[in-house]
Amino acid sequence: MEPGDAARLGPERVVRALPPRLLLLPLLPLLLGRGLRAAASASSSGAAAEDSSAMEELATEKEAEESHRQDSVSLLTFILLLTLTILTIWLFKHRRVRFLHETGLAMIYGLIVGVILRYGTTATSGHDKSLSCTQEDRAFSTLLVNVSGKFFEYTLKGEISPGKVNSVEQNDMLRKVTFDPEVFFNILLPPIIFHAGYSLKKRHFFRNLGSILAYAFLGTAVSCFIIGNLMYGVVKLMKIVGQLSDKFYYTDCLFFGAVISATDPVTVLAIFNELHADVDLYALLFGESVLNDAVAIVLSSSIVAYQPAGLNTHAFDAAAFFKSVGIFLGIFSGSFTMGAVTGVVTALVTKFTKLHCFPLLETALFFLMSWSTFLLAEACGFTGVVAVLFCGITQAHYTYNNLSVESRSRTKQLFEVLHFLAENFIFSYMGLALFTFQKHVFSPVFIIGAFVAIFLGRAAHIYPLSFFLNLGRRHKIGWNFQHMMMFSGLRGAMAFALAIRDTASYARQTMFTTTLLIVFFTVWIIGGGTTPMLSWLNIRVGVDPDQDPPPNNDSFQVLQGDGPDTARGNRTKQESAWLFRLWYSFDHNYLKPILTHSGPPLTTTLPAWCGLLARCLTSPQVYDNQEPLREEDSDFILTEGDLTLTYGDSTVTANGSSSSHAAPTSAEEVLERDLGMGEQKVSSRGTRLVFPLEDNA
Repeated sequence: MEPGDAARLGPERVVRALPPRLLLLPLLPLLLGRGLRAAASASSSGAAAEDSSAMEELATEKEAEESHRQDSVSLLTFILLLTLTILTIWLFKHRRVRFLHETGLAMIYGLIVGVILRYGTTATSGHDKSLSCTQEDRAFSTLLVNVSGKFFEYTLKGEISPGKVNSVEQNDMLRKVTFDPEVFFNILLPPIIFHAGYSLKKRHFFRNLGSILAYAFLGTAVSCFIIGNLMYGVVKLMKIVGQLSDKFYYTDCLFFGAVISATDPVTVLAIFNELHADVDLYALLFGESVLNDAVAIVLSSSIVAYQPAGLNTHAFDAAAFFKSVGIFLGIFSGSFTMGAVTGVVTALVTKFTKLHCFPLLETALFFLMSWSTFLLAEACGFTGVVAVLFCGITQAHYTYNNLSVESRSRTKQLFEVLHFLAENFIFSYMGLALFTFQKHVFSPVFIIGAFVAIFLGRAAHIYPLSFFLNLGRRHKIGWNFQHMMMFSGLRGAMAFALAIRDTASYARQTMFTTTLLIVFFTVWIIGGGTTPMLSWLNIRVGVDPDQDPPPNNDSFQVLQGDGPDTARGNRTKQESAWLFRLWYSFDHNYLKPILTHSGPPLTTTLPAWCGLLARCLTSPQVYDNQEPLREEDSDFILTEGDLTLTYGDSTVTANGSSSSHAAPTSAEEVLERDLGMGEQKVSSRGTRLVFPLEDNA
């Protein structure tokens, strides 16, 4: 374009005629400005993102540190509770206070701490937000949530009713002290149940085996169905008066009957042991409570497995009922077999290895094999409570005889300490849970009905079963024993553990709250009234638990010398239940020589054609032992009561109990009257352990 053409074309045509690259020249400053601002903006946003990410990491680290601190505080709280309980127990024992047991103390301290945590601490977490997932038709155990490009994992804790969505616990400390129910089952229950089987006094247990089995199996089943049916009537009443807020089926009532039928007379048995109450009454109560827990947990599992065909899954169906009965028998027998087999394997390992040369390794193996029984049974679909119970009985009967002296003492003390700590921890947590648990449902009608139902259910199986059992018993279960057994139906750790395992629905939450209140009442009121009840029912106390009961209630047998020991062993076999007598000779002649270092050599009991096998399985110690263990030594756990001190006409055992020809006398009175007078005679039976006497004054 020539210069003169611009005037002729005019301004608009000049612009159109210019090349495109020339048209961009006036826009360059504007474009460059915008580009620089965009680059600066991108740079600033990148820096802001980095700062934000750093701040998020810092906040995450602070939250992790705070969570760790709260975990430490929650565990420290329970340790301090146990420490305070132990010190108070010592004070009560020193002052000879018996109106409140150690478990009741633990519950009281738990209640106090629960009140402090509930009303003395403020909410520390306010970040919860409800997210709707309306497209999903079920709950997932794990969720991955995308938050601004970052994925976070969330786990399922349970269902929350719509009315309580806005009242979810915002206090992190209260959340920390609320334990996963599996902690009770996998960590706290095994040592409690194993100790019950390992410390079982088999002589008194087998003498009353038939009665114990009747109370544990038939009695628990009767109690479960009576309580379940009565509570179903209570639920109908709640519906009439308008206190029923959600669904509550008949199977839920039966489940509650199974849960609350698990007795735990720990308070009564502790007082019996301290006062040396009648050994047969102690054996009946202890044996019933041990097997009763196992039956209750299998029965509750069978009720949960009850699934009728059709749309109505809560109606009665004969096929489903018999299927549940089959499940009950299968679970119980499988758990029993697994526990016994684990005990037998441990006995064989300790017999055919030289682990006794290394007591620490021997004790560690014993501990791990015993605990693994519970987990193995649970992993296989059986019940760990039943498995570990019979594992403890088998370990006491066979493996104990193979252990070194150090391991015998260590295993007994180890499981005794674990049992004590676990039990008191559970009772402390019960007191704490009354204020820290967020799913309580307090229904006055249901609670009152439950108290009436458990009273009637206990009476409905104690008195009728005792009547039928007395028809075949040589030593009758007297009315005072029956009244004491009726009175001693406390509820404790097992009922609590079964109730807290599932608190998702309204019915289960109501059951848990009611169970907690029943445990409080029975431990505090009934447990505290044990000593007056013993006196009112004229039940004898001051009896050596390792002695046989006298022929009548007016005389006591003094255990001295070898003559009474032999007579005691013969009478034990004669008075033992017929079921025990059936397998006694087989166990003595075959099982004991195979699994332990005691008993007759298998070369004398097996047929001649089994000579090679008999020589391989018989322990060399059997041939080397010139003085074989006596019958009571090979069949029963060694106890402190086997060492006796004789002062004149009185016999004082190492555990503090005493007896005389005239009347039962406390150990303190015997020592104060006769110490230093006359010649002291120390007698021990067989190859017993010698325990030093301690001054109990």
